[in-house]
Amino acid sequence: RTLSHAVCHSSLMNGTEWRADRLLLNREVMVTSAVRRFLPLLDDVAQDFCRSLRHRVETEGVGETGQRSMTLDPSPDLFRFALEASCHVLYGERIGLFSSSPSEEAERFIWAVERMLATTPPLLYLPPRLLLALRAPLWTQHATAWDHIFSHGFCSVTSDGRFLGVLGQLMEAGQLSSELIKANITELMAGGVDTTAVPLQFALFEMARNPGVQERVRAQVLSSWQQASGSPQKALQGAPLLKGTIKETLRLYPVGITVQRYPVRDIVLQNYHVPAGTLVQVCLYPLGRSPEVFERPERFEPSRWSLDAASGGGFRSLAFGFGSRQCVGRRIAENEMQLLLMHVSDEGFTTAHKPSS
Repeated sequence: RTLSHAVCHSSLMNGTEWRADRLLLNREVMVTSAVRRFLPLLDDVAQDFCRSLRHRVETEGVGETGQRSMTLDPSPDLFRFALEASCHVLYGERIGLFSSSPSEEAERFIWAVERMLATTPPLLYLPPRLLLALRAPLWTQHATAWDHIFSHGFCSVTSDGRFLGVLGQLMEAGQLSSELIKANITELMAGGVDTTAVPLQFALFEMARNPGVQERVRAQVLSSWQQASGSPQKALQGAPLLKGTIKETLRLYPVGITVQRYPVRDIVLQNYHVPAGTLVQVCLYPLGRSPEVFERPERFEPSRWSLDAASGGGFRSLAFGFGSRQCVGRRIAENEMQLLLMHVSDEGFTTAHKPSS
């Protein structure tokens, strides 16, 4: 963004400028009233995913009608689900990834996001200005992908004058410039695809190899859904094991490697003096698997988080960070993943683990 002289999104800012923008974003994506607004949009996509999956199993699966099964790699479908859900919440529009023939623009957009994700890891360890000077293909592909992603955001802002979803709320409020809104919305969209698709795949994997957990989650979902009168919000509130499943998945398979902070004043941590401005990192993978922090950490047990909340120990869940700089898309991601698992359970899908030979 700096090299292209473009506006930076809030996660790249600091100080008073960051705080002012972040507080405005929180109103549309973090607070309870915002969740109530975008939850139905996520629910629509989750239900479409399950309808698409059921059609595929019935047409391509083996076995008797109504009891068919099939072996598949869910990662491409989960990637498309996450992208479709993000776009629906943020732009207020569907891009048609569950249709038999997605639009040409949707296909280009998918390509851009996939290319951006594929080229990001190596770029984390290489100086961007050197790559730019050498005109390295890796940098060119990465920059081209981001250019297309941001151009999609611009078209969504200016296409027909209708402003829906989080984008519409921010535009209607008029407290951020259109360029800053575009930067933040695009970052939320691009940053919310693999970070939800991958945990969902691990959640399905763990439920498959822990059938007892899968049945407990399903029983709670069915009971909650029957009492929710069609309200996805009430259904989620009545099924805490769904949230526990997501927390347990992210405990074992964190998307982010570390949580990082720079203390603004000198502090003492476990008898170590840490000067202000020093990078402090918490490594999430060993933390989540430490027997000093979690009892029997090798077990996949979503109910541990209900007990954790009751005992006041909920601070051990750091997958989305914490405090004022926690992940701004946290509420979107949490509800998106819970809704998908809820409808997979409610629709009667059963995942089974097939050990590799």
